[in-house]
Amino acid sequence: MASQDKPLLIKRYASRRLYNTETSDYVTLEDIAGFIREGREVQIVDLKTGDDLTRQYLLQIIAEHESRGENVLPVNVLNDLVRSYMVPGGGMMPQFLQSSFDMLRENQSKMMENMSSINPIAKIPGFDAMKAQQEAFLRAMTGGISGSWSGPEPKDDDSTEGGEDLDDIKKQLADLQNKLSKLK
Repeated sequence: MASQDKPLLIKRYASRRLYNTETSDYVTLEDIAGFIREGREVQIVDLKTGDDLTRQYLLQIIAEHESRGENVLPVNVLNDLVRSYMVPGGGMMPQFLQSSFDMLRENQSKMMENMSSINPIAKIPGFDAMKAQQEAFLRAMTGGISGSWSGPEPKDDDSTEGGEDLDDIKKQLADLQNKLSKLK
């Protein structure tokens, strides 16, 4: 199995097809977006020239999601991004965005640690199921922003490919509701 620390190398052929060098198969932009959501870094290079095309493809992924109505970036943020390109030297926007995402990852990690720390709530029956559901919610809300996700690792069996599946979460929620109703 390939190391999760180094970027996943994707090669672009002259035909513009994208080739995953780890699995030896062709991938789509949606596949690449999935790798990133799972916390994997990617590097996309042109096979012929060796040029790094990562930035170009990441921007294309964002543009396609935005055009499908999956509006993540508010118009005022998009305006600010365009303005930052007009400022000689690029302005402060790149550093600001990097700092903001670093802070988001750090706060996400701290929140998960606080949920795990010793506290009386942790002793409530069903707390583990509630915690797992909260972690899944955070993962969904941040869209896999964190490259260093501190939550539980996905299970290796086929039934939970890519993390817990919806049926497992529903079962945990039902178990939690049953336990809470018994406490009343």
